[in-house]
Amino acid sequence: MADPSSYRPKPGQIPDSPGVYRFRDEHRRVIYVGKAKSLRQRLANYFQDLAGLHPRTRSMVTTAASVEWTVVSTEVEALQLEYSWIKEYDPRFNVKYRDDKSYPYLAVTMNEEFPRVQVMRGHKKKGVRYFGPYAHAWAIRDTVDLLLRVFPVRTCSAGVFKNASRTGRPCLLGYIGKCSAPCVGRVSDEEHRELAEEFCDFMTGRTGTYLRRLEKQMMEAADEMEYERAARLRDDIEALKKAMEKNAVVLADATDADLIAVAEDELEAAVQIFHVRGGRVRGQRGWVTDKVEEITTGALVEHALQQLYGEETGDAVPKEVLVPALPDPLDPVQEWLTGRRGSNVSLRIPQRGDKRALMETVERNAQQALVLHKTKRASDLTTRSRALEEIADALDLDSAPLRIECYDISHLQGDDVVASMVVFEDGLQRKSEYRRFQIKGFEGQDDVRSMHEVITRRFRRYLAEKEKTGEWADGDNTLADTSTEPLTTTSPEPLTTTSPDALAGGLKDDEGRPKRFAYPPQLVVVDGGQPQVAAAQRALDELGIDDIAVCGLAKRLEEVWLPGEDDPVVLPRTSEGLYLLQRVRDEAHRFAITYQRTKRAKRFRSSPLDDVPGLGETRKQALIKHFGSVKKLRSATIDQICEVPGIGRKTAETIAAALAQAAPAAPAVNTATGEIMEDEEPDTTAETSGERVSAGAPDERRGQER
Repeated sequence: MADPSSYRPKPGQIPDSPGVYRFRDEHRRVIYVGKAKSLRQRLANYFQDLAGLHPRTRSMVTTAASVEWTVVSTEVEALQLEYSWIKEYDPRFNVKYRDDKSYPYLAVTMNEEFPRVQVMRGHKKKGVRYFGPYAHAWAIRDTVDLLLRVFPVRTCSAGVFKNASRTGRPCLLGYIGKCSAPCVGRVSDEEHRELAEEFCDFMTGRTGTYLRRLEKQMMEAADEMEYERAARLRDDIEALKKAMEKNAVVLADATDADLIAVAEDELEAAVQIFHVRGGRVRGQRGWVTDKVEEITTGALVEHALQQLYGEETGDAVPKEVLVPALPDPLDPVQEWLTGRRGSNVSLRIPQRGDKRALMETVERNAQQALVLHKTKRASDLTTRSRALEEIADALDLDSAPLRIECYDISHLQGDDVVASMVVFEDGLQRKSEYRRFQIKGFEGQDDVRSMHEVITRRFRRYLAEKEKTGEWADGDNTLADTSTEPLTTTSPEPLTTTSPDALAGGLKDDEGRPKRFAYPPQLVVVDGGQPQVAAAQRALDELGIDDIAVCGLAKRLEEVWLPGEDDPVVLPRTSEGLYLLQRVRDEAHRFAITYQRTKRAKRFRSSPLDDVPGLGETRKQALIKHFGSVKKLRSATIDQICEVPGIGRKTAETIAAALAQAAPAAPAVNTATGEIMEDEEPDTTAETSGERVSAGAPDERRGQER
């Protein structure tokens, strides 16, 4: 635990200007990002008597080992830079709203020649019209199914569309009238685009025009005694009305607004958002976060606004945003939203009328979301904390291991030897930190030697990153290698910047990629017993690392082995600590064996043609199609190879030479009958079927696979 006075800036060093500051821990990892109208006044609040600080703030300043800042011109720029850094560094002590899922949108790809209606998730694409978000994908499909009766827009994938165009036959939806079948020319591209525009107009709330038009057409058909057509139009009208019922009118004045409500207690906060477009609720989403810092409702709202609109522009930012409390100060946030939209945005608290009534509904949803979350997670949070404490007690650690790394070796009878590294932080998976290794130091099966190689490679990279960032410089808590962050400083004359994108941070290497091994764990777990643990500890000792604990979990009796100990640590079967170690070990095993199987499958699909320089997939497939197999191609003459379209004489000579040098593959085996099929060499340029595998690769014997 660090003493904040050890890295407190000297009096007069901190400027009295707007800016953004970062706290870093002893490993140079950013743990908190904040902004301030006056950096001097704001940072002074952190360096007061620890007894007067909020418990979470006290935990942050004692975890930190340095502080640095960047001066900007305005508070709006500070807001933009804070959002950029929080997104880049993912600081541990910042409030971060995390979705438990990626919300689906109803999307219309207006950027394509024939627009398509589909479900989309993830980042929004240019030229695509989005409606939502929806809570469930099936809700989108139900709505689309109803609307296709009236607006028969294409919903098929590019492959299906291309195949229908080639064969001249539409898909099933084209036959039953739920697609206008532009693939076979039933409508022109202009007519189909007009249908897509009408679909979008209906989804945006302009429904009255289409209903009146259909009702008029229905009456005309009835007057002309075209009763079947009138019945179809009647059903279309009912379908539209049913689709409209899914989004009831909540604001009579066709308002476009987002309503944000917050429900909170001392530890957590739940945020709910209703997206209202054209007076109707078009989407709903929500987040729950741990309150890892002392924060007001207004600040929670500000963070929610950053999460919602940090990547949005134009109409995706509504004209009006209704909130339960206003950020302080208000003007920079409102100016930032206006800049994102390109026109004025009103940020206010509803006081009366329909908007206040709808806000109360959103607040009830937020309260229910918080209650549900606490019901689902309360025991989980307690259990994770208890598990980490039990591990620390059992292994005699100084503190709970907040970051655990686990390593496992996988191979099949000594072939394709690989290793995995999985990371758990605060008892939860951190999949972005997972890494895979190929064993390069030797050939064959030796789990102990493999473990030594992997641990050595991982922590040699860590030491290289540590040296690169200047972390070894004694008594210096600021950046020693300024090349990684040229625009930040802790000197009395900080730099000023207006471009958050220019401030590429210390979590990336010189080429802009995330650093792979920048931070050490508090505990290394290896899958295995005493030999594997000894190998891991020996690797750390050879690198001079003495502040990382090592243990191993043996599968046979689930014993925990420590370096240099003749007897294992036996945790009770009901121990939460043992359960967490098992989960970590099993995840490492899953990750390793998945990688090993991928490599093995790739090797099985290899072909002697892969080694021919300049020979791509298209010409390899043409060769196999022409000759039928690699065996027949090997026996062909150069003139016969030249007969294949796209193969010249020089290429044919190269192919013949490569095949002459390559050893013939093992005979194929039909695993259903045991028959050895020696007459044909299997086509290994394509994926083999489940009934033909190499005779030298017993894929079915899973018991020999690690």
